[in-house]
Amino acid sequence: MSNGNPVPYETTLTVRDTCLCLHLQRAARAVARRFDEAFRPLGLTSGQFSLLMSLNRPQPPTIGNVAALLAMDRTTLTANLKPLQRRGLVEVAVDAEDRRSRRLVLTEAGRALLAAALPVWKCEHGAIDDALAPEEPARLRHELKMLS
Repeated sequence: MSNGNPVPYETTLTVRDTCLCLHLQRAARAVARRFDEAFRPLGLTSGQFSLLMSLNRPQPPTIGNVAALLAMDRTTLTANLKPLQRRGLVEVAVDAEDRRSRRLVLTEAGRALLAAALPVWKCEHGAIDDALAPEEPARLRHELKMLS
């Protein structure tokens, strides 16, 4: 007797077992949780660490540059900047050459927090690399870059 479902359960199992998107999402969430826990004593999330690190440049980047690097839209980036601005870690400044554009400035406090977070990142990153076969971390990074 049919339940009227046009997608058989076997298809659900196939998607569960083979879907790259699902497996990448699950892995990304697991890795993010791991880094979130490690950064918690510093009051940072993994996303905030990545955002602060993306601002660590010789010249303050534009919002568009950072959004492109982090593969997020400008609205999402702006929302993610708010708590960092409230903490005094990031400032948004008008671009001197193009008054329509905004530059993201990592403050002294932001640089200090990033310096404190870096050893935590190195430790967690090293543990993840060590959990993989020796050649796998570089191969995985290469293949992930090919997908983005």
